[in-house]
Amino acid sequence: MEKLTKVQFTNLDKVLFPQAEITKGKMIEYYVRIAPKVLNILKDRPVNLKRFPNGIDKDGFFEQDAPIGTPPWVKIFKRYSASAKRYVGYIVCNDLDTIAWIANLAAVEIHMSLSRTFDMKIPDFAFFDIDPEPPLTFDDTAAVTLLVKEKLDALGLVSFVKTSGKKGLHVLVPIDDGFTYKQTRDFVHKVGIELSKESDIIVSELSRSKERGTVFIDYLQNATGKTMIAPYSLRAAPGATVSTPLEWGEVKKGIRPDEFTISTVAKRGDPWKGIFGNKQKIGS
Repeated sequence: MEKLTKVQFTNLDKVLFPQAEITKGKMIEYYVRIAPKVLNILKDRPVNLKRFPNGIDKDGFFEQDAPIGTPPWVKIFKRYSASAKRYVGYIVCNDLDTIAWIANLAAVEIHMSLSRTFDMKIPDFAFFDIDPEPPLTFDDTAAVTLLVKEKLDALGLVSFVKTSGKKGLHVLVPIDDGFTYKQTRDFVHKVGIELSKESDIIVSELSRSKERGTVFIDYLQNATGKTMIAPYSLRAAPGATVSTPLEWGEVKKGIRPDEFTISTVAKRGDPWKGIFGNKQKIGS
């Protein structure tokens, strides 16, 4: 593996997923193997990492700043963070060496910006985050997600779907350059409001997002500085699940997020291939 990259790997036998018996070495191999599918999406985007140096059964931590010792060949994007009240040096993952280095940090999860570094106020996607509350199940999430697709289809919009790697599904609409986060947020919120009028289980407001027996269509991640779990990123879950791009035909009753893992996803095709060839207008 070292022959493929300039990264000097460490502690490859360290078990990061005890239940699934997955080592850091196996995780690095996964990210190297999946790189051709994900790097075109990560390109020029600041990323946040969730690292678990002692394994996912121990406390992990989010990392925005590039850590001390970051190699000089890793691209860094400096931007003022209002929440941190200082400039943060974000990692930008544009190549195989960088994604391998990130994995060697025991960064299980990669969270990406919806914008690229050359204009952080302009998103590339309108993002629907669809999550159920008990006793609803993933089947209910899938049903609501299909309603979102139907609404977008009716508007003439091409949409893409992935698992969150946990309990939800994500729908993304690639958009033309020039739309603001306010426009994408308002658009996603409007779709949620319309669907909440058509289904008793759908809620579109944060104030109702934790009500039992509901599915929240979350529009709030459409904002400068917010992130989304990257497609093909692992999640810190016992079964080593992956936030997995899907064909729309896979979104149906019986689908389970725990089917999409480090052991199964690398063998799949790439439903998001050519996603940036579908940029669209979402309104005036």
